[in-house]
Amino acid sequence: MSIIIGLTGQSGAGKSTVCRVFKREGFAVIDCDKVAAEVTKAGSDCNRELSASFPECFDESFALDRAKMAQIVFSDSESLWLLERIEFKYITAEIEKKVEKLSKKADYIVLDAPTLFEAGIDSSCDIIAAVVSDEDIRLRRITERDSVSEELAKKRFSSQHDEEFFRERCGLIIENNGTFADVECSAEEVARKIKGMFGNACKDIKNS
Repeated sequence: MSIIIGLTGQSGAGKSTVCRVFKREGFAVIDCDKVAAEVTKAGSDCNRELSASFPECFDESFALDRAKMAQIVFSDSESLWLLERIEFKYITAEIEKKVEKLSKKADYIVLDAPTLFEAGIDSSCDIIAAVVSDEDIRLRRITERDSVSEELAKKRFSSQHDEEFFRERCGLIIENNGTFADVECSAEEVARKIKGMFGNACKDIKNS
């Protein structure tokens, strides 16, 4: 068994940077966005089920038009809820498989999951860390990184929890409003703190 760390936060907060630091510190990382991409490949069972509710977002090979899906779900909360209800069961099942495989060799496994709470994966975590950042900074990062308009980025933000939500529910907070070096330093400190909190538990697991 491994120590499971949930890593979450809003779009553009800087979770990818924090994950790179965690990897350097010896943590295994599961990118849940990549898992979502895996389960929504053309022809997948997930896509076939989604197509019944969102037929306009799929072609005859059950390939997902992500841009069209984003326009729908980021403008309508009920559509977003339906998408997540279907998609999350496939994503969580795949994450469980990856955790089981990694747990044979990794003491610490990070679940990089922007929708950690929505998917119910938080219940599987030993501790949860959130990366937070001011909205104007996140907006700049998202428009530059994803080449989307400010309007679409703000729609994405409106479908997510606010910063206070994460501060109330997460045991560790990494603030990312400064330089790249600043957030790397903060992430290293959190990684060391996690090792300090659970180091003995990892030893006990290895010796059992």
